Amino acid sequence: MENVVKAPPSKSISHRALMCAALADGESTVKNLLIADDTKRTMDCLKSLGAKIDFISDNSVKIKGISTQNSPRHVELNVGESGTTCRLIIPIVAALNGIEARIYGTGRMHERPVSDLTDALIKLGCNIIFEQKNGYPPLVIKAKGFEGQEVDISIEKSSQYLSGLLLAAPFCSSYLEINLSGKKAVSWPYVGLTIFVMQCFGVDVLIYEKENRNWILKKLQEIKNVVPGKIKFRVSKGRYRPTEFFVEGDFSNASYLIAAGILLDKGLKIQGLNKDSLQGDKKIVDILKKMGGKIYWDGDILICEKSNLRGIEINMKECPDLVPTVAVMASIAKGKTVIKGVEHLRIKESDRLLGVAKEIEKVGAKVVVFEDGLEIEPRDIPTGKEICFSTYNDHRMAMSMSLYELVNVVVNLDNRDCVAKSFPNFFEVFNKIRKLK
Repeated sequence: MENVVKAPPSKSISHRALMCAALADGESTVKNLLIADDTKRTMDCLKSLGAKIDFISDNSVKIKGISTQNSPRHVELNVGESGTTCRLIIPIVAALNGIEARIYGTGRMHERPVSDLTDALIKLGCNIIFEQKNGYPPLVIKAKGFEGQEVDISIEKSSQYLSGLLLAAPFCSSYLEINLSGKKAVSWPYVGLTIFVMQCFGVDVLIYEKENRNWILKKLQEIKNVVPGKIKFRVSKGRYRPTEFFVEGDFSNASYLIAAGILLDKGLKIQGLNKDSLQGDKKIVDILKKMGGKIYWDGDILICEKSNLRGIEINMKECPDLVPTVAVMASIAKGKTVIKGVEHLRIKESDRLLGVAKEIEKVGAKVVVFEDGLEIEPRDIPTGKEICFSTYNDHRMAMSMSLYELVNVVVNLDNRDCVAKSFPNFFEVFNKIRKLK
């Protein structure tokens, strides 16, 4: 079947599986792992901390967990441009008693804040030294474990702060209670992914929701409305259990394939996705359906058919990585689209709000940028015209702007190679898709 493509493995789940396996007491196998720049950074950091990682196939690894007795006393951890690696590894290092670690990165990493996370760790007794600017990498952690048993964390800027604390929590002295603070919660579904992977590796996370004045134990799927001050987590001391884990397909990166499918006359069939996934970016299916996209499941295959799209108004605080994809499709649709709730896009690999606005204006769209989103009014696409798009060295910008090729714009990207961050063979897959046009 020529119009069939496979979604790449999930980047978010790959990071979490690698970390849980590296923290397990024994040997684990992680299959269908995403091998990309970001996950390579995570693997390198975990190996520096003492984990042994060996490839058993092109995208499957065996991981022997970190031995706290034999782990190095001082390490240099280069997270590159991987924000996920940085925010998840900081609390893990802080929980490993006796390690001194310098954590640094490249690109915009030293401009991406971690203060909400490091403030929480300092309250747990961690010694953290910022080398350049308070609240930002590079930083040095002199780890002595968690001294406290309760801490508050805000996820107004990133849910990864909470995910990192949860991943490190089993190394507490007896238990760790984490209270969700702040004014709002962004990217909440990623927390669910973290808890899911932790449970697969044998660590239970108790979730409590405040109802009236009582804290009620809830299952993850029962949490419908995340309100800071009314959610808390409890993790008891323990160790991760070695296991065999399979990484499902990535809805974030599949968003470009799904969007491509509804622009193609022949449509597209996408394999490798889990229709029951906890991934927040599974919402791309609902968003594009709301815009008029003809998308449906046939067993485990997602079918995307040629569709005429219309503008919508939507809050995307739970799925901000989809904004470039949705913005490009909005510039192709009929009618105005308003995207809200995504001010935290300003601290991604690029300022994605401003960057997306500037680039889709190049196809004639009228774009208004406001504090937490975009208003997009499409105009006629300049078909046949070559347009040079800036990627800002941001993988999601490069992949989303490539979609204009399917509406007969000649796309020239200033840095195609940045897709290696999360989808190294994107252009190999996309060139196959282009031939279906």
